[in-house]
Amino acid sequence: MSDLIAKTAIDRRLAEILTPVIEGMGYELVRIRLMGGKTKTLQIMAERAEGGIEVDDCAEISTAVSAVLDVEDPIEDAYTLEVSSPGIDRPLTRLKDFETWEGHEAKLETVDLIDGRRRFKGILGGVEDGEVLIEIEGPAGEAITIGLNYEWLSDAKLVLTDELIRQMLRERKAAGIVDDTEFDDIETDDGTVPQEE
Repeated sequence: MSDLIAKTAIDRRLAEILTPVIEGMGYELVRIRLMGGKTKTLQIMAERAEGGIEVDDCAEISTAVSAVLDVEDPIEDAYTLEVSSPGIDRPLTRLKDFETWEGHEAKLETVDLIDGRRRFKGILGGVEDGEVLIEIEGPAGEAITIGLNYEWLSDAKLVLTDELIRQMLRERKAAGIVDDTEFDDIETDDGTVPQEE
């Protein structure tokens, strides 16, 4: 199990228990985190294999997961269960995510320093031989593509951009989830209405 999906020992234990349940329902686990605080929160991000998830799906997963957690009882203290979609500026946790979102801007973080840095921001270039390709700005301002071993990554997520939002809306519209006639036109700062590409 990738540390991007489940970072800590308890996250990995929870993933071992819950992944078969979630996959058995036709979904994929994107990320699981048990977060501290006054009351702990167990955050589960899931989606369908082809991408996307709806509120009813989250409720269905929540019900199934709750039943398993009641039996297994891996969390000692009280906690709140939160099941959600990965969202638009989603975490990238599986190798296939870096291929799916090729061409989009992302922020990647590595466990160790690589050429004096841990944080990389740029355009995803897919995956090659187990390395995540990302186009970043070089020392002279030129675009260079580097490869980061997937195992080196400690965090990765998409950057929320206008193009990413447009793509998500197009996909939801194509799937019949969004009817754009229900919304007003979006105006830019200069008062113009952007046209769809």
